Amino acid sequence: MEDLRALASRHAKVLLGKANVVGVGVGCKETGGRRTQREAVVVLVRRKMPPSRLRRADLVPRVLSDAATDVVEVGDIRLLPAAEPARAALPEEHERRTRVRPARPGVSVGHYQVTAGTFGALVYDRRDGRPMVLSNNHVLANLSNGRDGRAEVGDPIYQPGRYDGGTADDTIAHLERFVPIIPSASEEECPVARRAEAVGNFVLRHLFPGRRMKLFRATGGENLVDAAVATLVRAEDAVEDILGLGRVEGVAEPVVGLGVVKSGRTSGVTTGEIRVIGATVKVGLGEVGTAVFTDQIVTTAMAEPGDSGSLLLTAEGHEAVGLLSAGSSLATVHSRIGNVLDLLGVTF
Repeated sequence: MEDLRALASRHAKVLLGKANVVGVGVGCKETGGRRTQREAVVVLVRRKMPPSRLRRADLVPRVLSDAATDVVEVGDIRLLPAAEPARAALPEEHERRTRVRPARPGVSVGHYQVTAGTFGALVYDRRDGRPMVLSNNHVLANLSNGRDGRAEVGDPIYQPGRYDGGTADDTIAHLERFVPIIPSASEEECPVARRAEAVGNFVLRHLFPGRRMKLFRATGGENLVDAAVATLVRAEDAVEDILGLGRVEGVAEPVVGLGVVKSGRTSGVTTGEIRVIGATVKVGLGEVGTAVFTDQIVTTAMAEPGDSGSLLLTAEGHEAVGLLSAGSSLATVHSRIGNVLDLLGVTF
């Protein structure tokens, strides 16, 4: 699929500029909801729509340089930090949302200013062997770009996360390093633009009550991973065994059709299948804006808010494949684990 990956990457910018498109990658063409063996450039859209409802410029071509394309509906892709639960937690879920020492991957964790996410794995610094908590930037580093003051090295990491009752007394680690997240569109800070935004909203209040406009500034940045690590206060405060799954047995490359599994703070152990690899995906960051992530893995839906940071493993063999960070009710997005380990300088 390497030729197709290069083709998808080359056309990603143009395809992402089309209305309704949120991602581009490589997979196998699906017919009637079933995966075939025909390789294709997969275009991820918020919602499948008949061509008659789209402008000609927004139509996805049936072929790209003789390669077949396929359109897959995935909804709006967003980060998955913990949110207000729609139901009471079940007894087995309480185990994941309470303080536990030693902590096991698969339980609640988070930066002191974040709601909560998932302790993905226990990893080790490649230079000195220090044990560290692995999760997302948006879980351990408050979605920082490294210059915004949203997080600083040394910040306390709670287990459980703040949303699950964590306080300073529950500090299990301190933020060690993170890969900055560069938004592709961030909230506008220019005074002139802010005044224009205020004027626009004044007009909207009178013409269209209930509507509001917000200006964002395009940055053009791309990201490989949503990842961070925190050094344990005490080495004995965490163990390697992932709750419900056991030890990580190595690292594997993602393959379309591969069966996968994860253990997360909210939905526990869930299984899925890899649908798209080498994907470039637009991800909603909430109040921070949006960001483009490249070389991502897209699976069937296997996560809920609060599962961010979960380690993606092969269903057979339990080899690490990715780090879960975003998704929707139709799909889940993961950073490729090789990129995560290399950029953070850690290993299993």
